[in-house]
Amino acid sequence: MPIDRTRGVAAARRLAQGAALWEVVDAGAPDSWTRLDEGVRSDEWFSPARGLPTWQWADGGRALAAAVRSGEVLTEAQLALALCHRDGWIREAASARVADRPALLPLLLLRCADWAEPVRVSARRWLAELLDAERAVGLLPLIVRVERRQHADFAARLARGLLRGAPGERLAPLYGSADRLTRRYAYRMAVEEGLLSPAELARVAARDDDAVVRSLCADAALAAVRESGAYDDVLGPLLAARGPWVRSAGVTALRPAGRPQDAVGFLADRSGLVRACARYVVRQGGVTPPAWYRDRCADPGDAALPPGAVAGLAECGERADAALLWPLLEHPVAGVRAKAVAGLRVLDAADVRRLWPMLDDPAAGVVREVTLAVLPSAGLMPGEWLVERVGARWPAHVRRAALRLALERDDDVRWRALLVVRDDPDERLRERAERIGALSTRR
Repeated sequence: MPIDRTRGVAAARRLAQGAALWEVVDAGAPDSWTRLDEGVRSDEWFSPARGLPTWQWADGGRALAAAVRSGEVLTEAQLALALCHRDGWIREAASARVADRPALLPLLLLRCADWAEPVRVSARRWLAELLDAERAVGLLPLIVRVERRQHADFAARLARGLLRGAPGERLAPLYGSADRLTRRYAYRMAVEEGLLSPAELARVAARDDDAVVRSLCADAALAAVRESGAYDDVLGPLLAARGPWVRSAGVTALRPAGRPQDAVGFLADRSGLVRACARYVVRQGGVTPPAWYRDRCADPGDAALPPGAVAGLAECGERADAALLWPLLEHPVAGVRAKAVAGLRVLDAADVRRLWPMLDDPAAGVVREVTLAVLPSAGLMPGEWLVERVGARWPAHVRRAALRLALERDDDVRWRALLVVRDDPDERLRERAERIGALSTRR
């Protein structure tokens, strides 16, 4: 993510004017430190005539340089400015003073990746002395943000060595960190070092909101039990996970776990990926997925019919299976109706004359699927009927669908629909009309 130099310059200017460090820097936010580091040297307040940022040739800047050179005691704000100074000698000298100001370790860490070798050498020597496991945990959000910079590998390697030997409870805050990059780093290290059991990894995969962490932990949990065959502790959390990729990993693992029959319960999963994995597994157990789906969808009055079963029939069925889908267009559950329409489209069995009346469906999801199904044949729909449904008395999802279909036509229905919404109070509909109408005109 690019550094916000404007905020960095503002922070640096306030420090140069005498503000306290903690008034301008959020110690717990790594970006606050990187912004300040860039802001102190930014060209945005650079004086071409003097070749320096404005603050450096002002009284405060000259006094700071003199204080560093003479060894005078500096405030935290002054030391922060010195650690980010354009003069490499001042940055190097300031690095040696952080031992008494550990709160400035974030800036010392940045100097470990400094472009000037003497500065890097000095900063690394002091960081190696000052950094321990507890401080490494606190600095990790900054470390993971700068570790890909040139020369930035030193701090990352140092922190990793300290954390590798730290007790498990020391790393616990990292697993629950609100910072996504930090959490990924922590779990990656936990996997590589074997710090979490397969069951713990499976639980993380099931509940974490980061797809990278979920994938990492699910793969690691399954790899750990592949040889031992102790799948029971990991399958429960994986199969109950909200994320479809994690559920699919759990379903696929049912086969090596010797439980292919348990995959039958996932043939109607809400995720297409999970359904596909379930079909693969149940075939190994002798179940024929198309026959299962046909049996499940045979009763159009089944109020408990899951929408995933309808979708699954279309995914692995034949065109003749459309006969089972048509009655489901009257099903009381909107999700079933929507999947039935989508299934007809997948099986290339959609009939515009039978589907277009469903544009009046109260469920927006159903209307979206109907729109996709009849779009190629929009010219066969009654023009007056379409224009009427663009009118303000209809629900928004019906109006949007009718407008889209009207604009697909090559007759006056397109222009009449545009006239209906030209002065409509629904701003989104007007914008949609202008956007799609312009595209239709060019076409």
